[in-house]
Amino acid sequence: MSTDLAALYSGRLLALAADIPHLGRLDAPDVTIRERAPLCGSTVTVDITAENGRITDFAQDVKACALGQAAAAVVGQNIIGRTLDEVTQARKEFIAFLKEDGPAPAPPFDGFEALLPAREYKNRHASILLSLTAAQKALAEAS
Repeated sequence: MSTDLAALYSGRLLALAADIPHLGRLDAPDVTIRERAPLCGSTVTVDITAENGRITDFAQDVKACALGQAAAAVVGQNIIGRTLDEVTQARKEFIAFLKEDGPAPAPPFDGFEALLPAREYKNRHASILLSLTAAQKALAEAS
């Protein structure tokens, strides 16, 4: 493995990918959104329930590379209780972090900082954004 790839697939990133919270599907979601990254074929299906504009329950079925899985883990760790504004802001910050060399997203989504080595792998950005994008769309639809 090249040094670049070794840095990309760090222990922290692989640990996130191996332990994705809220993996699976909800029995009775308010909204289900499936997102697909066309370039690599990764998919994430997100189920949510929401009340008063906040996510009350969340599940995700993740079929993605380790980078997409790591990002899904950060989403799963932090998404319950969030509002559409919070999720939209996190996604905006995450996109700026990946594509514009911006700072890591603000807490509670600062765990995305683990994906710093993925910035230069633009072909993986769509997969990395799947879970957060699906969560944002689901909450927008539920609101």
